[in-house]
Amino acid sequence: MLIRITRSLQVDERDLEEFFVHASGPGGQNVNKVATAVELRFNLGANTTLPEPVKVRLARLAGKRLSGAGILIVTAEEQRSQLANREAAREKLFALIREAAIVPKARRATKPTKGSQTRRLDSKSKHSALKRQRSTKDF
Repeated sequence: MLIRITRSLQVDERDLEEFFVHASGPGGQNVNKVATAVELRFNLGANTTLPEPVKVRLARLAGKRLSGAGILIVTAEEQRSQLANREAAREKLFALIREAAIVPKARRATKPTKGSQTRRLDSKSKHSALKRQRSTKDF
Protein backbone atom coordinates (compact mmCIF):
# COMPACT_ATOMS: atom_id res chain seq x y z
CA MET A 1 0.00 0.00 0.00
CA LEU A 2 1.31 3.46 -0.90
CA ILE A 3 1.29 6.29 1.64
CA ARG A 4 0.81 9.74 0.09
CA ILE A 5 3.24 12.34 1.46
CA THR A 6 2.70 15.15 -1.05
CA ARG A 7 0.72 15.31 -4.28
CA SER A 8 3.60 13.83 -6.23
CA LEU A 9 5.45 11.78 -3.57
CA GLN A 10 4.44 8.44 -2.16
CA VAL A 11 6.17 5.86 0.01
CA ASP A 12 5.44 2.16 0.00
CA GLU A 13 4.25 0.86 3.37
CA ARG A 14 6.57 -2.15 2.94
CA ASP A 15 9.61 0.18 2.99
CA LEU A 16 8.86 1.05 6.63
CA GLU A 17 9.92 -1.20 9.50
CA GLU A 18 8.85 -0.49 13.06
CA PHE A 19 10.50 -1.76 16.20
CA PHE A 20 9.10 -1.11 19.65
CA VAL A 21 11.58 -0.60 22.46
CA HIS A 22 11.49 0.53 26.08
CA ALA A 23 11.38 4.29 26.39
CA SER A 24 13.53 6.31 28.73
CA GLY A 25 12.39 9.12 30.98
CA PRO A 26 9.20 9.66 32.98
CA GLY A 27 6.25 7.33 32.86
CA GLY A 28 6.42 5.43 36.13
CA GLN A 29 6.19 1.67 36.13
CA ASN A 30 4.67 1.78 32.64
CA VAL A 31 8.12 2.54 31.19
CA ASN A 32 9.55 -0.67 32.65
CA LYS A 33 6.68 -2.88 31.55
CA VAL A 34 5.64 -1.72 28.08
CA ALA A 35 7.76 -1.07 24.99
CA THR A 36 6.19 2.24 23.95
CA ALA A 37 9.08 3.92 22.11
CA VAL A 38 9.12 3.43 18.35
CA GLU A 39 12.16 3.04 16.14
CA LEU A 40 11.03 3.54 12.54
CA ARG A 41 13.46 2.33 9.87
CA PHE A 42 13.22 3.50 6.27
CA ASN A 43 15.57 1.84 3.77
CA LEU A 44 16.53 4.84 1.66
CA GLY A 45 18.92 2.89 -0.57
CA ALA A 46 16.38 0.25 -1.57
CA ASN A 47 13.47 2.68 -1.98
CA THR A 48 12.07 2.89 -5.50
CA THR A 49 9.16 5.31 -5.04
CA LEU A 50 11.13 8.49 -4.28
CA PRO A 51 12.98 10.33 -7.09
CA GLU A 52 16.78 10.30 -6.90
CA PRO A 53 17.20 14.07 -6.22
CA VAL A 54 14.79 13.82 -3.27
CA LYS A 55 16.71 10.82 -1.92
CA VAL A 56 19.99 12.75 -2.12
CA ARG A 57 18.54 15.77 -0.28
CA LEU A 58 16.90 13.46 2.28
CA ALA A 59 20.23 11.75 2.97
CA ARG A 60 21.82 15.17 3.54
CA LEU A 61 18.99 16.28 5.85
CA ALA A 62 19.01 13.03 7.82
CA GLY A 63 22.56 13.54 9.04
CA LYS A 64 23.46 11.11 11.82
CA ARG A 65 20.04 9.42 11.59
CA LEU A 66 21.21 7.73 8.37
CA SER A 67 23.18 4.53 8.98
CA GLY A 68 26.11 3.37 6.88
CA ALA A 69 23.84 0.82 5.20
CA GLY A 70 21.54 3.60 3.93
CA ILE A 71 18.80 3.09 6.48
CA LEU A 72 17.12 6.19 7.91
CA ILE A 73 16.20 5.68 11.57
CA VAL A 74 13.57 7.89 13.20
CA THR A 75 12.67 7.44 16.87
CA ALA A 76 9.71 8.69 18.89
CA GLU A 77 9.23 8.24 22.62
CA GLU A 78 7.47 11.46 23.61
CA GLN A 79 4.05 9.87 24.22
CA ARG A 80 3.10 7.19 26.72
CA SER A 81 1.19 5.08 24.21
CA GLN A 82 2.70 2.93 21.52
CA LEU A 83 0.14 4.05 18.94
CA ALA A 84 0.79 7.76 19.53
CA ASN A 85 4.56 7.24 19.26
CA ARG A 86 4.05 5.22 16.07
CA GLU A 87 2.11 8.11 14.51
CA ALA A 88 4.68 10.64 15.76
CA ALA A 89 7.57 8.68 14.23
CA ARG A 90 5.78 8.41 10.89
CA GLU A 91 4.97 12.13 10.91
CA LYS A 92 8.64 12.95 11.67
CA LEU A 93 9.73 10.85 8.70
CA PHE A 94 7.10 12.32 6.38
CA ALA A 95 8.02 15.88 7.45
CA LEU A 96 11.66 15.12 6.66
CA ILE A 97 10.68 13.78 3.22
CA ARG A 98 8.48 16.86 2.57
CA GLU A 99 11.42 19.11 3.43
CA ALA A 100 13.69 17.13 1.09
CA ALA A 101 11.13 17.46 -1.69
CA ILE A 102 11.59 21.24 -1.79
CA VAL A 103 14.06 22.08 -4.55
CA PRO A 104 16.46 24.75 -3.27
CA LYS A 105 16.66 27.95 -5.26
CA ALA A 106 19.81 28.24 -7.31
CA ARG A 107 21.91 31.15 -6.09
CA ARG A 108 22.96 33.60 -8.74
CA ALA A 109 26.23 35.37 -8.08
CA THR A 110 25.86 39.15 -7.96
CA LYS A 111 28.30 42.01 -7.61
CA PRO A 112 27.95 44.84 -5.12
CA THR A 113 26.78 48.11 -6.63
CA LYS A 114 29.21 50.96 -7.15
CA GLY A 115 27.35 53.03 -4.53
CA SER A 116 27.55 50.29 -1.89
CA GLN A 117 31.27 49.87 -2.54
CA THR A 118 31.83 53.62 -2.14
CA ARG A 119 29.76 53.75 1.09
CA ARG A 120 31.69 50.80 2.53
CA LEU A 121 35.08 52.35 1.73
CA ASP A 122 33.99 55.77 3.09
CA SER A 123 32.86 54.13 6.32
CA LYS A 124 36.18 52.30 6.61
CA SER A 125 38.21 55.46 6.06
CA LYS A 126 36.11 57.39 8.64
CA HIS A 127 36.62 54.63 11.20
CA SER A 128 40.33 54.53 10.40
CA ALA A 129 40.62 58.32 10.82
CA LEU A 130 38.81 58.15 14.16
CA LYS A 131 41.17 55.45 15.43
CA ARG A 132 44.19 57.37 14.13
CA GLN A 133 42.98 60.48 15.94
CA ARG A 134 42.67 58.52 19.22
CA SER A 135 46.19 57.16 18.99
CA THR A 136 48.04 60.49 18.58
CA LYS A 137 50.55 60.84 21.37
CA ASP A 138 51.20 64.27 22.88
CA PHE A 139 54.69 64.57 24.34
